[in-house]
Amino acid sequence: MKEQFSRTEMLIGNESVEKLKNSRVAVFGIGGVGGYVVEALARAGVGHITLVDSDKVDITNINRQMPALVSTVGQAKCDVVAARLRDINPDAEIVPLNMFVGAENIPALLDGGRFDFVVDAIDTLPQKGDLIVACWQRSVKIVSSLGAGAKGDLSAIRRGDLWRSEHCVLGKNVRRLLREYRGRYKLPVIYSMEDARK
Repeated sequence: MKEQFSRTEMLIGNESVEKLKNSRVAVFGIGGVGGYVVEALARAGVGHITLVDSDKVDITNINRQMPALVSTVGQAKCDVVAARLRDINPDAEIVPLNMFVGAENIPALLDGGRFDFVVDAIDTLPQKGDLIVACWQRSVKIVSSLGAGAKGDLSAIRRGDLWRSEHCVLGKNVRRLLREYRGRYKLPVIYSMEDARK
């Protein structure tokens, strides 16, 4: 048992720590949401984390994104985050994939990755839908992040099912995109009830 996970073991027990160590998680979108998600996963002791994002760090990301520093502007987000995660847990397998995803390559990524869990932190609608559907079709567990841009009220954040989410424009658009699947699948989502600031 690595010393850095001893506090986690106190909280959840050795068996759960071992389960995390043997888990394979993919996070799609390494920005404002995904960057902090992967850091939490690494600090919890998840043994395999695949990072998927085609973006590079932009100066405008500094106010909210984990990989964004003055020194990392222009670098691939996946590479910046991978280096950080390896420094947190050198024993973890960290796989950065600097690529844009869509219907043409998501199935192969999921089939080859053998993931136990997928985090959807994508902010573009078609690709978000492609990932969700591909996970549903493969019975891969997935959680999806909905809209939080231009919002700052933490008390307005909610967790629930996509089909019951409310007051979220992105959620409404995702429901519309996936309406043919309503009643067949559930999707846990995180969303905000706050109106976006203008």
